[in-house]
Formats: sequence, C-alpha cells, structure tokens
Amino acid sequence: MNLISFLLRSSWKMVAIAIFTGFLSGGSSAALIALISRSISQGTDISLDRIAIAFVCLAFVALTSSIASQIMLIRLAQQSIFQLRLSLSRQILATELSHLEKLGAPLLLATLTDDVQAVSDAVRLVPFLCIDMAIVAGCLSYIIWLSWQVFFLVVLLTIVALGSCRWLLKTGQKWLAKARNEQDSLFKHFRTVTDGIKELKLHYRRRQAFLSEDLQQSAAAYRRYNTRGLTLFAMTSSWGKLIFFFAIGFVLFALPKLMTLNPQTLSGYVLTFTYLMLPMDNLVNSLPVLGRAGVALKKIDSLGISLANRAEAIATPDPIRQQWKQLQLRRVTHIYQTDQDDRGFEVGPIDLTLHPGELVFIVGGNGSGKSTLAKLILGLYIPASGEIMLDGKPIDDQNREWYRQHFAVVFADFFLFDRLLGLDRDDLDAEAAASLKRLRLDHKVTINQGKLSTTSLSQGQRKRLALLTAFLEQRPIFLFDEWAADQDPVFKDVFYTELLPQLRSQGKTILCISHDDHYFHLADRIIKLDYGQVEYDKPLQPRSPS
Repeated sequence: MNLISFLLRSSWKMVAIAIFTGFLSGGSSAALIALISRSISQGTDISLDRIAIAFVCLAFVALTSSIASQIMLIRLAQQSIFQLRLSLSRQILATELSHLEKLGAPLLLATLTDDVQAVSDAVRLVPFLCIDMAIVAGCLSYIIWLSWQVFFLVVLLTIVALGSCRWLLKTGQKWLAKARNEQDSLFKHFRTVTDGIKELKLHYRRRQAFLSEDLQQSAAAYRRYNTRGLTLFAMTSSWGKLIFFFAIGFVLFALPKLMTLNPQTLSGYVLTFTYLMLPMDNLVNSLPVLGRAGVALKKIDSLGISLANRAEAIATPDPIRQQWKQLQLRRVTHIYQTDQDDRGFEVGPIDLTLHPGELVFIVGGNGSGKSTLAKLILGLYIPASGEIMLDGKPIDDQNREWYRQHFAVVFADFFLFDRLLGLDRDDLDAEAAASLKRLRLDHKVTINQGKLSTTSLSQGQRKRLALLTAFLEQRPIFLFDEWAADQDPVFKDVFYTELLPQLRSQGKTILCISHDDHYFHLADRIIKLDYGQVEYDKPLQPRSPS
C-alpha cells in the first residue's frame, strides 16, 4: 500500500478533486513563469495591459486552486489518519487474545505510535507535493513549447539522474526498514525501563548490564540503520541539486553550440530551470519522510493482515442469562507454542461443571495453569479442542462475545479505568458511593457522573476500585485472580469472610484463584491444578439445591 492508495481508501472523489486543483495551481504557477519569460524576451513589443490582466488572472487561479487543494487534502489526510487509528484499535480489540500475547505489546505500541505518526507526517506533505509536481509538469510543458529538442535532452538527463538515484533510494529504504524492525526491540526495552524500574534500581550490576547489553545495543543498532538510510537519502537530495545546476550549465554553455538559440529563448530556459529548483528541491527533500511512510505502511499492512487472520466475530450481544443452571467444560485444552519447543505446554484436557451460587477456589503452584484455565472459562482463550457449554448451548465464534458478558473479572494484572465505562444507569453514582463505603474507600474517592475523582492510590486500594467496577457490572459469574494478594490483613479478611459470602448469597458464582489456604474452608469446592491438569476437584460443603 502506498500513500495515494491509502488516501484513496477514504474518498477517491476528494483525492481526485484535490489533485486536480493542485495541478491547476501548479500549472498556473508555471504559466506565470512562461508569461514573465515572454514579457522579458519580447520587451515593449507586447501590450503591458494585456500582460497585467493575464498575470492577475493566473495569479488568482494559482492562489485559489492552491488553497482549495491544500484544504481538501489536509481534511482528507486527517480523516484518513483518524480512520487508521480507529481501524487499528478495533482490529486489535477484535483479535484473539492468545495471538495478541504472541505478537507482544512492543510491536503493537510501535505500530500505533511511530508507524501511524510516520504516515501522518507524510500525509501532511501530500498537498504541497501535488502543487510542486504540477509546477514541474507545467515548466516542462513550457520547455516543450519553447523547443521539443531541448525537452528531449532534459528528459534524457532526467532519466540518467533518476537511474543514478534509484539505487541510493532503494538501499536507503532497506536500511530504514531494518531500523523499523529494530524499533520493536527498542520499545520492548523502553517497557523494561518503566515496568522494571524498581528492580533495576535495586540491582546495580543488573541495571548496568541492561543498559550496556540490551538497551544500548538496540538503540545503537536503531541509530546505525537510521543513519545509513537517511545518509543515502541526503546524498540523493544533494545529487538532485547538482543535476539541476548541471542542467542550467548545459543550457547556458553546451546547448548554444549544439543548436541555434536566440538570447530570449535562452533566458526563458534559464528562468524556467531556476524556478524549477525550488519545487524539485522540495520533492527530493520529502524522500526520507515518504520512505519512512512506505516502511510504516508495510508494517501496518503486515500487522493488519496478521490481526485479520485471527479476528473474532464481533456482534452486538444478546441479553445475558442472569438465571442460568450449568456451565460445562468438556475435554477442553489449550496449547502454548514456544520457539524452543514445537509441541509447547498443554493445559488440559479439562472437564468441569460449574453451578450458580458456588464459591470455587482454584489453586495450584506457579505455572500450573490456573490463569490459563481462567481465560478458557472466560472465553478469552479459544480451546484447541473440546467445547464449552452454557445451559447445553455450545460456545462458538458466533456467540462467544455474548458468553463473555456473563463474567465480572479482576485480573492479577488488572487495568483500572478512571470512568465507569459502559455502565449507564440513572442511580449509578449512588450505587457506586454505597459500594465505596463497603470497600472503605469513601474517604479517598468520590464518583461524579461515573467518573472517579482519583486513581492515584496504593495497589491494594486500586484493586478495590477494580472490585467496585465488578460489583456494579451486575453479572452472574465473578472471577478474581489473586485479588487479595495486595490487601492488608484486615481487608483481606473482609474480602473472604464478608464480600464473597454476600455475593454467593445473591446467587452469584465466584471463581477465586488464591494461595490463601487458611480461607479455603469457606469454599464450596476446591479445584487444584498441576502441570496443566486437574489434580482434584473436591467439594468441601454440600451444595444447596438450586
């Protein structure tokens, strides 16, 4: 995908009109040069009044068409970038979670930020490039009018110049592509700087090793590739300028010896070539920006294809079943593929049946598959084999979005929104205020029209705000992944002995991933995982009849 085809996706009619007006502006500017050259060469032989009227008319056309072209292309460009950002975000959100985890956050962030910005920078140049190209075309047309033989020589010279620049441009773009590939690694290291700041501060040798071996090497490679690519583009720009000076010298010194030219015609050539230098200089100087945009568009296209191949069916979900009877996992498996092991790590096959009003603890060591099982139950991971059924209804690509709406979740690596997004109820603020009091946060946080007054709290308090959102979602099944790990002993006890039993008494099903074994006696069932397999599924208390 190139820049023009990218713009054409938004509106080909607007692109056509904008390019036409741009070329009209450039052509009018070239006509002004021809008019000036003619008036200089013919002197007093022509009417100054007619020249003045023509000059004013051409200047007016050049000005108005230039403004029209720029306004239309600027609006089109900004609309295209706007659509690109939204389209990428929608594609990411519509892609299978396991595929996104495999791609990695650094690649996605680099595409959403740097690649989109590179395209945006290039798109801003399009209106001016159209006008510059029109000026070049108009000036060449004027040269044809003066002498087609001279035009033929200019075209021959241009072909030689472009041929000599082609290798520089292609090689430069290859280096910029390498720089863009290295940028994914660089973004990964930047995340290490922000996410691992505490660990790096506490370990001097680790910090120095990270700076010198990881970050510095990646940044140096990125700098090296960028420098080489941009140097080749700079050489192309300088070579282009030299070619034009050579063309002027050729017209002044060599051309009169090859053919008979009068001084007026010669001055027209020189004036035209001199005027051509500015738009040609602009065109050549835009090559690095266009080169980066070309690399960025290839990256965006590549990511888009990758996301589209693993896209999920998205549809407005039907109302959820607040009253349900049975959730079953039948021989469900999930496989983690790794570069080192073709077979990967397999979770399952797992057979489970969940019922309303159950408090279920999911336990096991680190790496036993607890979080994977949770994502399978939630419908975030698509089973490699087996099936999930809600009240006998198989969950597939067509209803998975609907199925996910039955769960209110707080993950161990949760994200806290500063607004209660998607919860549109008249009594939302009052309901949230009551929940804040239950969570003992009413003295720190207030809610006005669904917006939290602050999220700058301790990790444990932030988790309570995430729990607040889960309460307000009013969904039939809750899942908490190590929720109490960051809570003080007092509120940890409140969570296990008050909040969870209250939810259960309301008929909610609670799945709780936990290591707090001294609260296990509160559960109706304990499911223990070991190396991806269910070691046991043990009921602790008789389940009340539904």
